[in-house]
Amino acid sequence: MGNCGTREESAVVANAQVQQMPVKAQSVSERRHNRSFSDLSDPSTPKNSEDSRKNSLLDTVISFTLFELETITKSFRVDYILGEGGFGTVYKGYIDENVRVGLKSLPVAVKVLNKQGLQGHREWLTEVNFLGQLRHPNLVKLIGYCCEDDHRLLVYEFMFRGSLENHLFRKAAVPLSWATRMMIALGAAKGLAFLHNAERPVIYRDFKTSNILLDSDYTAKLSDFGLAKAGPQGDETHVSTRVMGTYGYAAPEYVMTGHLTARSDVYSFGVVLLELLTGRRSVDKTRPSKEQSLVDWARPKLNDKRKLLQIIDPRLEDQYPVKAAQKACSLAYYCLSQNPKARPLMSDVVETLEPLQSSRGSTDGLNQGPTGVGFPDYRMHRRLVGNGAGCRMPNPACSPSSLSTLRVR
Repeated sequence: MGNCGTREESAVVANAQVQQMPVKAQSVSERRHNRSFSDLSDPSTPKNSEDSRKNSLLDTVISFTLFELETITKSFRVDYILGEGGFGTVYKGYIDENVRVGLKSLPVAVKVLNKQGLQGHREWLTEVNFLGQLRHPNLVKLIGYCCEDDHRLLVYEFMFRGSLENHLFRKAAVPLSWATRMMIALGAAKGLAFLHNAERPVIYRDFKTSNILLDSDYTAKLSDFGLAKAGPQGDETHVSTRVMGTYGYAAPEYVMTGHLTARSDVYSFGVVLLELLTGRRSVDKTRPSKEQSLVDWARPKLNDKRKLLQIIDPRLEDQYPVKAAQKACSLAYYCLSQNPKARPLMSDVVETLEPLQSSRGSTDGLNQGPTGVGFPDYRMHRRLVGNGAGCRMPNPACSPSSLSTLRVR
């Protein structure tokens, strides 16, 4: 029988709600391998179709057979590959009623787990658990999964423009305009804010440009929830966990202590915002030694009006509103504070970015703080510049470049 995890591992998905689409009569062999994810859940998970139908179709996660996914990817042909990452290889496919009765015609992305043992399987379970329950315009939609023997696959909505990483850093890519960059920053911020404000907060833990995917209209959506963690509850101040993530994006206090909070994601957002502003990678070993760490090089300039415009991506060719650029730079400065308590909440980051969507960079509706950055209200400004707002110069002891314990994905 297909093994989708031990009892301990199944606890990761105890709350996942999964519904199967109508399907033609299956053979005994097909039924044996096509286990519903509810089989891995606790007794409270709906077990019959009557209970399952209580869930909205928008919350449906489909259990695919391996044969079905082989069919839509032409047996995982090389020319169907969209990309490869730490999890495995991603293929393009197309589902419709020829695959299974009742399926809506839709292009999809099929991610195939590398068969590298338990850790990959746990990340697969985590991703099904979170994306199977969470729905938001700025999160990639999980359409289905496959669990047969040692095969683990995930099926997502297809994102036509690929990753933000490719648009920012591929040499052949057309440079993103200022307006598009700010729209992407806002969309990604809304996705993180949604996770942090969920009934049980979720810490994303691996926020980076390669995990931000873009739809045909450049709508940003967060993908790859394999490292996501349920946030602290009640009197808890943090979640203690093994340090995992991506070098150059992880918050320094998390790397040093393993203490994970929502403010860890805020730091990572600050790094991505800095990449959007500068067009530089978070870590680039091809640059001079003092410029290899983007945060160490850029952060001292972010709060200096004389220098901050020097770091703006030259490919923009000065086609951006100066005041909006100053506000975005100041926002990045606070997100990257060495003191996690001095970083803003993601909901406040969203409020700060929304007025920057104007092509004129208008400051209408904003209260100007002493640094020139516009904040929606005094509460946010106080939160950003409160006690210990962080040093202007990077602290060598806290510099990500001095830490080697982080798992690179």
